[in-house]
This record gives sequence, C-alpha cells and structure tokens, in this order.
Amino acid sequence: MDTNMETKKLGNTDIFVTPVGMGVLTIGFSQLDLPLEKGAGIVRYALEKGINFLDTAEYYRTYPYIRRALDELAPLFISGALPRPVIASKSLTHSYERMAKAIDDCRKALDMDQIDIFLLHEVWEASDFENRLGAWACLEDAKSRGWVNAIGISTHHTDVMEKAAATDGMDILFPLINFRGLGIRKGSGPGTKEEMAQIIRIAADKGIGIFGMKALGGGNLMADYKKALDYAAGLTGITSIMIGMGREKDVDNAVSWAEGALPEDFTPDITDKRMFVDRSDCTGCGACLKRCTSKAIYLDSEGLAAVDNEKCVLCGYCAPVCPVRALLLL
Repeated sequence: MDTNMETKKLGNTDIFVTPVGMGVLTIGFSQLDLPLEKGAGIVRYALEKGINFLDTAEYYRTYPYIRRALDELAPLFISGALPRPVIASKSLTHSYERMAKAIDDCRKALDMDQIDIFLLHEVWEASDFENRLGAWACLEDAKSRGWVNAIGISTHHTDVMEKAAATDGMDILFPLINFRGLGIRKGSGPGTKEEMAQIIRIAADKGIGIFGMKALGGGNLMADYKKALDYAAGLTGITSIMIGMGREKDVDNAVSWAEGALPEDFTPDITDKRMFVDRSDCTGCGACLKRCTSKAIYLDSEGLAAVDNEKCVLCGYCAPVCPVRALLLL
C-alpha cells in the first residue's frame, strides 16, 4: 500500500488532493460497464496506491462502486492507515429542487454527511449557466448548510470558464484542457488551448481551485502519455489532473507519472483498448464518419455514432474532428 503521494491545496478551499485523481466514469454503464465487484476493486486499488481524489456524477451511476470500495476500506480509514478520499460529484440539472435531490441522493448513496465538491455538470455556453441559476442557488445553500464543502462547475467551454471566474462564490472549476486542444469549445464553435490556459490562470489568481479533465484527450493522446500529462499539470493554476481509469495498469501508470517515475519515452500498452462513443456527448453530426477511412463508424438507430471494433484500426483520425470530444479510447 502506497499512501505517500503528495497533496496540494485546491484553491482557497481546505481540500487537499493528489496531483492525479481517478475519473470513475470509465468503469460505469456508459463505458466499460464493469460488474460491481470488479469496478469497486479498481476504485479500491487506486485508493490503496495513494490516489486520494475521485470524480463521479449523478449521470455516471457509479456511486455503488465508490460505496463498495469505501465500505471495504473502512477499517483503514478508521485506523488512520489510509486517508479518506476527496469526492467530487456533479449534476446536469437546471432547477433548485432537482439539484437538492441530486445532492441528497449522493449523500445517501455514499453514506456521507458532506460531499467534498459538488458541481454543475457540463455547462454548455455562457447562456447555459444563466439557465441553471436555480441549480446554482441550491449549491450555494447546500454549502451554507454544510451538505457540500465546495461548489463550482465543469465545462469544455472557454466562454463558460470566463463567466464562472467572475462569479461570486465559485470555489472550483473543472475544465477540459489538453496539449492539442481536443474538445475545447467557445460558444458554438471551437476554442483553443491558449484561451483555456489563460482563463485557468486568471481564475487561479482569484483563489479558485482548478483540476483538469481530458488531458489525454479521451485516451486519444495515449501515445504522448507523459507529454500530455506534463502539459496539463504544468499550466499555472492546475492542482490535479483527473484521468479515467478502468484497469489496474491505468492506475499504475498514473501513479508512476505523479511520482516522477515514468521514462520520457513511456508509451502505455493499448492492445486491449477499444474506441467508444460517449453517448452523452455525441450529437450525431457525422464528422467522424466522414473522417474514418476504415468505415468503422456508423450512425445507430438513435442517430448517434457507434464503432464497429472489428473494423477499427485505432488510428485515432476520428477524434480530432469530433466537435464535442465524444470519441474515447478505453
């Protein structure tokens, strides 16, 4: 068991997190869909290896995996042999009432009086934040009542980041950032990594805690694993990088990187990985179909992209043309 990974303070909060966190979405129904015991085992393994930061969401349906891992590790938490993890969750809802239910459901599902971090999930364009002010007001009230420690938003958009950084009471930002700018948006069009990096720096200067998502571009930057993580972690204002983990070797690679033990030319083994489509993001625009030279992508009965893994050659050409970062290598 390795519990000596360094932790850093997340903005002006009293929350300390490891430089890498486990994105729990990967083990859930929309991606690897692991059985409960197997998925909980990955969460438990990450915590035992020293990672203290877990990211989940109402939509992910992964609370049972986390609860099982926490229950199994309870004796170590009680004895102090292992620190209790920091847990961030999120909800896509717009209303005050629905957000209140999302927070209550999370607290009950995880058997926690207080959730460390709770966010508005995937805020799309600045107008979306305005449309979700009821949910935001609920987060503010939940924080004042002690049900949540810190509040904020997650987003792929630079314009949303700019608005959030200027919003009173914003504790946490969870933006998409990677060295190729895959999936970064600005309004209804593409954004740039330079714009996102600048706003991250501005927000951090205001004391907002920031952890980054999709540093590996949904797995599509795995060939540049160390470069990708070094880039995101090296940006001024980034405290931690959240990485989707679905296998023990994913945890091992992330921990080795965080501890500075990876060689410069490290390339992870991806022979058992496959291309997936995140159906919560896909808009069915068809850009990936036009780019796929192997004819491995098609639109399913719901008009969303799907991958025929018998034809897919893992070339990665599809991912850069996706405007919403829905293509993942898992």
